[in-house]
Amino acid sequence: MNLPTFDIFIKPIDFRELKSDLWNDDPVPASLKINKKRVEIDLSYRGSHIREFIKKSYHISLFNFKGLNELHLNAEYKDPSLIRNKLSLDFFTSIGCLSPSSKHVFLSINGKAEGVYLQLESVDHNFLKKRNLPHGPIFYAINDDANFSLVSPIDNKAKTELYAGYERKTGLKSDSLILAEFIYLLNTTGKQEFETTIPSWLDIKQYFKWLAGVVCTQNYDGFVHNYALYRNEGTGLYEILPWDYDATWGRDINGLKMRYDYLRIEGFNTLTARLLDIDKFRKQYKEIMRGILDENFTVEAIEPQIHHLHSTIRPYLTQDPYVQDRIDIFDKEPDFILQFLKDRQNYLRKHLKDLD
Repeated sequence: MNLPTFDIFIKPIDFRELKSDLWNDDPVPASLKINKKRVEIDLSYRGSHIREFIKKSYHISLFNFKGLNELHLNAEYKDPSLIRNKLSLDFFTSIGCLSPSSKHVFLSINGKAEGVYLQLESVDHNFLKKRNLPHGPIFYAINDDANFSLVSPIDNKAKTELYAGYERKTGLKSDSLILAEFIYLLNTTGKQEFETTIPSWLDIKQYFKWLAGVVCTQNYDGFVHNYALYRNEGTGLYEILPWDYDATWGRDINGLKMRYDYLRIEGFNTLTARLLDIDKFRKQYKEIMRGILDENFTVEAIEPQIHHLHSTIRPYLTQDPYVQDRIDIFDKEPDFILQFLKDRQNYLRKHLKDLD
């Protein structure tokens, strides 16, 4: 299977401007050739700490090309397998959780090979339209303030705005105020009132599928960012989606080994803690987790995907100037991920009793 080719062409003066300030979000004009189709784009760097890596990640704005308005090209530089993000997002889809689609591509800029990248679908109005979902506001959790709490973990002070930590992708200012009301209610209602009112705000079953996905893949940062919130205007309920899942399957954000038992089965954040404090919700989460451990988070389900992704991008690594000297590590990653999967599944099965 051949990877799609993405060729970006940018004038030298614009390329110099892009490189002059890593933290400038203002895009520069360029053009993008996807296989044989060429379109005009705006190009900028994406991410936070990843901008400092030698292999850059990019945000591409298009002008409604094939129903798309933007693309995210992730370098996956700290993941020695280059597949954890996609493996995770596809896993979320398999357990019935809304998740952005993704695919590996080979990128060049002005004829110079930049290597293997992961193209991530943007979670926006086109994401909803593609899935025949009702319109609704979408928020990206962009920093640790998106912890569903009244207090910022950044400075341990009360938030001045309860929607702090979120970037509104679609929707109106009034939707931000509704989100603030939701956060206020989940922090200030008593246990009995919370149990009766939360089902009118949150798709609880969907939230527990997401929670189980975060816990299984062990994305330690996934509880206070690396997610998106969507309020389905058909149901009026919030749903939660994964985003940026390269620090998973046994490695952290620096690509270092993370013990399989680092993250507890209950997960974290204020909303999760309040839900699991209710007996009937805790039981519901336990049954969802048990089903996923039986059907989805298994060697039989995951191993073919690992080997397919690995073998698909393997031929392109010799052309990737940033990882071509790490191919020996890349080749060991399928076994590393599978061992994590086995150890993590055993750990979670043993701790199902913690949810009694």
